Amino acid sequence: MTRAAVALQISAVTKDYGAKSVLAPTDLVIEDLEFVSIVGPSGCGKSTLLMMMAGLLASSGGEIRFAGQPVSGPPQGMAVVFQDYSRSLFPWLTVRRNLAMATAAYRLDKREVAERVDHALDSVGLPGTHDLYPYQMSGGMQQRVAIARALVVRPRFMLMDEPFAAVDAQTRADLEDLVLRVRREYEVTVAFVTHDIDEAVYLGDRVVVLAANPGRIIADLPVPLPRPRDQIATKLEPEFARLRSEVFGLVMRPKAGTD
Repeated sequence: MTRAAVALQISAVTKDYGAKSVLAPTDLVIEDLEFVSIVGPSGCGKSTLLMMMAGLLASSGGEIRFAGQPVSGPPQGMAVVFQDYSRSLFPWLTVRRNLAMATAAYRLDKREVAERVDHALDSVGLPGTHDLYPYQMSGGMQQRVAIARALVVRPRFMLMDEPFAAVDAQTRADLEDLVLRVRREYEVTVAFVTHDIDEAVYLGDRVVVLAANPGRIIADLPVPLPRPRDQIATKLEPEFARLRSEVFGLVMRPKAGTD
């Protein structure tokens, strides 16, 4: 089957809580196989927007379409990786069973599930960890398990909500490169929410910047850095420094009251 050029389309989407507008009318198109980073100050609606994309939160207005179909609940073909891996993994289940649980709605036979679990764990660098429990693993390993659980359903679109916020800098760099590898291997479109501007520029094909009160998109910047990316060489590129400065200025501008 030929994949559509547009993976996800957001049209005039809003979110209100009572009289408070959390997200002003928002339009965004994410093309198939793009990696879109989403940044902005705390409270600007980044995670709210991501949860509406996932069908886990209803919008107050507008429409979101995934693969041409309206999103009214979590659609098949889409997976979410949350920030808090310690709460998103089931602590009473082994790694194998955590991953297998994600396939329940797909009605796969046991052999197919086992093959997908093996492949996903290999892809995130955790072969042979099937029978461990989450508490027996480091934070970085647990987040790799969470990524593997998303991959086990072979998603077309992966939503990631600040997934590396709770790990140390070296682990974060390793996980960033892991996401870029599995993105290529699984041919998956990614929308990635982060507070880290370097991370947003390093990972993305585009960086979408939101401002707050109410949340709204104030910039959508292409990232013309060559791929594959490298933690040292890419960050030494003059274009990386220029984009980082531009995004930082945009994120800080609403705080200074100049927007």
